[in-house]
Amino acid sequence: MPTRTVSTAFALTDSGRRPTKRNATTADVLARAQQYPRMRYMGSKWALLPHLERTFAAVGGATAVDAFSGSGVVSYLLKAQGFSTTSNDFMEFSSTVARATTENSQQRLGLDLVDKICGPAADDRDFIQRTFSGIFFNREDLTFLDSAWSHIDLLDGYERDIAISALILSAARKQPRGVFSYVGTRYVDGRRDLQLSMAEHFRERVAEYNATVFDIGTSNRAVTGDVFELDVQTPDIAYLDPPYAPPRDDTDYMKRYHFLEGLSVYWRGVEIMAHTKTQKIAKRFTPFAYKRTVEDALMRTFEKFADAGAIVMSYGSNALPGPERITELLREVKPHVEVQAIDHKYSFGTHAAATRRSASEYIFVGRD
Repeated sequence: MPTRTVSTAFALTDSGRRPTKRNATTADVLARAQQYPRMRYMGSKWALLPHLERTFAAVGGATAVDAFSGSGVVSYLLKAQGFSTTSNDFMEFSSTVARATTENSQQRLGLDLVDKICGPAADDRDFIQRTFSGIFFNREDLTFLDSAWSHIDLLDGYERDIAISALILSAARKQPRGVFSYVGTRYVDGRRDLQLSMAEHFRERVAEYNATVFDIGTSNRAVTGDVFELDVQTPDIAYLDPPYAPPRDDTDYMKRYHFLEGLSVYWRGVEIMAHTKTQKIAKRFTPFAYKRTVEDALMRTFEKFADAGAIVMSYGSNALPGPERITELLREVKPHVEVQAIDHKYSFGTHAAATRRSASEYIFVGRD
């Protein structure tokens, strides 16, 4: 890939800094973005970073919104490119990771705190051990999660966010397919991630998240909520990666990642469905995931960001509606629409038997 230089002018931040300019090569930006801790996350755009980097650089500007931040990697890419970025997701664990990596520009979790979290428990809590015994992890790992939270509850700010993010990624890496919708040993193999204890994972994952912290003078924030209620000023780029509406099955993120969502808040304020085998959290309705409601949801989202400099949206070819219909909808608010199709493979695991589906990932760019 050829190397080019991207120049981005920043607006004044809330702290009153003077506008600055940053020059970074494409290779530098991608190298930073690709060090982002990787999670097996449904719809993750980690593999599409080079394509998105080119798209964002071509659009330009100083501010961006990542309205469905998911794994957080695109928000992090935008920050690396010099955009002041607002990250939003309706899942609390996604927003926590975005705070630790994109909103956070200076704080790291020190070794002394890591040692304390990995040491003796600060209290006798055992909620995770009682609730998830015999489901996903062994007793030692469940005990560690309870113990770790006994210390994390004493933290605040970005130290807390990094610690929770490290727990989330530890649990995701320890689960054979990275999802929490099944119980069993079918996908257990000899991978190192499955052999490490949760405590060993935690130390390594903290190091990964500490390595993501950087500051180039931009102002970034991460929030949790419904995209339609997102309070944000007119951005130069509104990046949209909504849940896809497949013809079959579903894109229920809560079903697949309920354990990570609960872990991010120690299951406070969530409803556990005690009759379910995996102790799922009650599902949250999203109109994007169903073919009968997705078009209206997309149109309302386009209208919400109609004043943005550009709307950039990712969408898969194995979902509804198709690219022609999305283009029609987007043209109602942005008359000039470009569409790029990228060959892509979706996977829910790294093992040889993982389900992989060839598809095209579309990138839509709508401008006035």
